[in-house]
Amino acid sequence: MAEEYPEFSLRLPNGGPLARGRQTDEKGTNGSRKFVVGAGQPVRKDVSPSFPTRVASANRLRKRLISSGAITPSATWPGWLETAEPITFNSPSEAAAVLTGNSVNGWDVWKAEDGRPLKEFVSGASRSPSRAWLVRGSNVTGLDLARRMWLPEGRVSLAVPLLRQGITQGMSPEQVRAFVEEDYESSSYGQRQQLAEEVHAFVSRMKEGDTVCTLSDGHLHVGQITGEVEQVESEDRRSNLRRPVAWQDVSHPYDELPEELKQKLSTQHDVVELTSVQAVIDGLGLTNEELVDEAEAIERDPSVELPAITARRELELPEPTDTLTSELLVHDTDWLREVRDLLWDERQLVLYGPPGTGKTYLALKLAEFLGGGPEQVKLVQFHPSYAYEDFVEGIRPKEDPKTHEVAFRLTEGPLRDLAGHASREGNRHIPHFLIIDEINRANLAKVFGELYFLLEYRDRGVQLPYSGDDFALPPNLFVIGTMNTADRSIALVDAAMRRRFAFVELSPRTEPTSGLLRRWLASQGKNAEPADLLDALNSRIDDADFRIGPSYLMKKGVYRDGGLERTWRTKILPLLEEHHYGEGVDIEKRYGLAALRRSLPEPTA
Repeated sequence: MAEEYPEFSLRLPNGGPLARGRQTDEKGTNGSRKFVVGAGQPVRKDVSPSFPTRVASANRLRKRLISSGAITPSATWPGWLETAEPITFNSPSEAAAVLTGNSVNGWDVWKAEDGRPLKEFVSGASRSPSRAWLVRGSNVTGLDLARRMWLPEGRVSLAVPLLRQGITQGMSPEQVRAFVEEDYESSSYGQRQQLAEEVHAFVSRMKEGDTVCTLSDGHLHVGQITGEVEQVESEDRRSNLRRPVAWQDVSHPYDELPEELKQKLSTQHDVVELTSVQAVIDGLGLTNEELVDEAEAIERDPSVELPAITARRELELPEPTDTLTSELLVHDTDWLREVRDLLWDERQLVLYGPPGTGKTYLALKLAEFLGGGPEQVKLVQFHPSYAYEDFVEGIRPKEDPKTHEVAFRLTEGPLRDLAGHASREGNRHIPHFLIIDEINRANLAKVFGELYFLLEYRDRGVQLPYSGDDFALPPNLFVIGTMNTADRSIALVDAAMRRRFAFVELSPRTEPTSGLLRRWLASQGKNAEPADLLDALNSRIDDADFRIGPSYLMKKGVYRDGGLERTWRTKILPLLEEHHYGEGVDIEKRYGLAALRRSLPEPTA
């Protein structure tokens, strides 16, 4: 009852006066708790630009109250309006919207004298922020409940036709699971487990003031939970668990939604938590200016950027500079720009070529530049025994640091670890890079698994087989692979991988690799003879996949006494011996330093 609640106050926008009101236990037709604002309470004179379209129903109510004289110009607060009589609103958010001329969460902005928000009193909630949820209603036993019932009647529901009566707000996971296990015993274990999680989320984790979304007719509809759960006997038991919702009057075309929100909405469950993209939802359909205007209705630290504005900060890959070109000794900045553009368009790229062409070095340096530092770059190296469990997630033996006992535990691989870091709030506009060295040395279909799908469809998610978690690749995660064509020809790479990656060649026959050693020698003030010898060597190798890259000769040890001969004998000639194994080729006579030096033109005076 009303006397159980203290008086709540609301600071009007732009440092305005305090309005006061009381929560009641009286419920409206859809189950929302009503809220009463007494006479003589201040009301904002104007409204935010987005108010008439974003919450059209509250805007219409406000106009009716002003027209009827229930809200009049204020003599107490010049330039403001005030209530001329007590007004009962359908929910705290409706009351706050009418008074502030803004779309606000009444359960957060109405506060008791001790600073606690209203939601802590009506739901027994903690100080944790409000959550966001997706509840599916566009195909419930063949009907679009969202269009038929939820939107017109102001509610959301969950179809659990076999669940007994007695479901109440705040039930524990164990209580819900016991009911589901008994009432749905004919269903599979996985179905019972999923249903129990969804029912518990709907009944106990959802609170008044939480955001709720649903999809219908290709549009996303957004609303706010305005009351506790109710269990009723509904037609065909398609909506026997219900909650009241204040739906916004505008919807958002699915095709125009941000990619990270689409990923979450693609999860195939009836109830999905969307709190990680709450800020994205809050900003839908609003400009930055409108977001700031709405935020003025809430007491907050003005020095902190609004989460909705932070969430929409654009992901960018910086343009390569001439300085980077000089550092990497690349022949042309335009070539680096093309690689950057390929990464931007495809999100996945493979640098391929013979050994020693600088593939890994270039991948790391380019990723560090584009990502803003080494903290955003993770490197893994594939090998023949590398598996999905190493890369994504798997059950691995782990030692307990306290007991030192070893047990098998679910362990994240480097991909999930980096994806989690890239998905954190405040990181989503920062590029993150996963470098996969020697990508073609592993069984790619075995290592990538369902990730092959995610690499192509970045706006979708999948359920991982070990953890059962819903997983998607964040838009700001880029993958750069390196492929040694001497180990396995690029022609042997399967079509699935070819379709998902852009391929960039690093070969001694083309730039930026063909002139790399010459540019490096010039930068070090060294004689160009090693570059001439390398060019002569590669001209004698018919198979382009086995030509020798310049990095073998870009080390300090090569230029100590006898270093060039030693490197040629121990690094380069063994590669060629393996290439010509069984062919009877005299490696020294064909590729030795003495033979190559004799082939070089005499230096001019």
